[in-house]
Amino acid sequence: MSASRRSGTTDELGPEEPEPGGAELLAALLDGMDAALCALDADGVVTHWNREAERILGWSAAEAVGRQGFSGWAVRAADAAEVEARLLSAMDAPGRQVHEFALVTKDGGRVLVRMQSAAVRGGDGKPAGVYCAFSEVHAQIDLERSIALSEALFEHASWGVVLVDADLRPAVVNEHAARALGVGRTAVLGRPLADLLGQGVEELESALAHVLGEGSPPAPAELWVSVRTAPDKEGGGFERRCWRSGFVRLASPLAEEPVPLGVGWLFLDVTEAKQTEQEASQLRFRSQQLHRAARAAAECEDPTEAATVHLDFALAGFADHALVDVLAGEDPVRLVRIAATPAGAPGPCLPVSRAGIPVRYPEGHPAPQCVARVGSVRASAGAVAPERAREWAETRQWPEDSVHALCAVLRSRGRTLGVVTFLRGPGRAPFERPDATYAESVTARVAASLDLAQPFPL
Repeated sequence: MSASRRSGTTDELGPEEPEPGGAELLAALLDGMDAALCALDADGVVTHWNREAERILGWSAAEAVGRQGFSGWAVRAADAAEVEARLLSAMDAPGRQVHEFALVTKDGGRVLVRMQSAAVRGGDGKPAGVYCAFSEVHAQIDLERSIALSEALFEHASWGVVLVDADLRPAVVNEHAARALGVGRTAVLGRPLADLLGQGVEELESALAHVLGEGSPPAPAELWVSVRTAPDKEGGGFERRCWRSGFVRLASPLAEEPVPLGVGWLFLDVTEAKQTEQEASQLRFRSQQLHRAARAAAECEDPTEAATVHLDFALAGFADHALVDVLAGEDPVRLVRIAATPAGAPGPCLPVSRAGIPVRYPEGHPAPQCVARVGSVRASAGAVAPERAREWAETRQWPEDSVHALCAVLRSRGRTLGVVTFLRGPGRAPFERPDATYAESVTARVAASLDLAQPFPL
């Protein structure tokens, strides 16, 4: 009696007059199946229950067969009516019906099952009941969820997802990552990261190698990288980006020992936020430097010394050199060097020993242009060879390590007093508009001090 009720079952769900031993053969077949099997008659009474159903739920055939539906024992009472209606609906539907719901085990636990049900016809061809086959689906649903999550990440995620193999080459990328790298999803596959990124690729490869060897880091990392704006064209430019990156080591779930498959790299572009944060920090620092300079200059008895003190504080984090030229003639413009920082190494801005000798600037030099325009002038050697950069600087009578310049006019009480030239060396960014604004704030203080020192020591 392990699989079915002896009396009344075959009249309803099988032949009207089964051959001798038919019920025992049916019970043996049902008990030998790998799937859990049960059957309900047209009134919803359980008529069959095999050993796999007993293993999954804990209810024996003697406890299950003959019960009216699943209510109160195999299904929560609140769900019983819906479950029974869904199962018995198979009698009126063609083919098999597939349902997923939770059943209750004998010890009170819950098991998520996927159940297939179909109608059983009587001798007259009319529905006589329903047979059901079910199995646990936790593992299958977990797999399906993992696949669905992977597909969602690769197709719809708003951050970049890259699967990097053990050779540190992209194996799979999503659409967002391909756009961030500036290439197509298939074009990026198998290529070295150095083909796609400029500065920062060494740090990225080191992070990936560390994850392969040691495991995932405890927190995301912010990596600054230079992305090629035209990677397929010779001489393509670069765009600097900041990517907040997380890394996950991937291992095969089928191997007894962990076999590394690569690294899952997830990143989000936070360039704008980081730039805003850096600009705010830079503004705070520059404001603090101006405040410190004002306090230090107030203690100087010599106005010229006070002017150089302002420049010394301004140079911190802003420029490598500063040159101070005062106006000695306006038509044509003649400038006289009165103070400068050392040419060979960083140092304080000090008066020059050859004061009184005009600086012979060539035609079109930024410093006379600054005086003529009464406004800031920026200049840069650009991306040239070091020899060309030195020639560019020497022609303009600047220290040979200068590659970027910013000339700011010195004005006080409506008069132009001269010009201050700020210089940056190799590896520094060119001066930009916010830098000119800061330089104007500094030169205003310098001009106010120099105005007190008139006449200049020519």
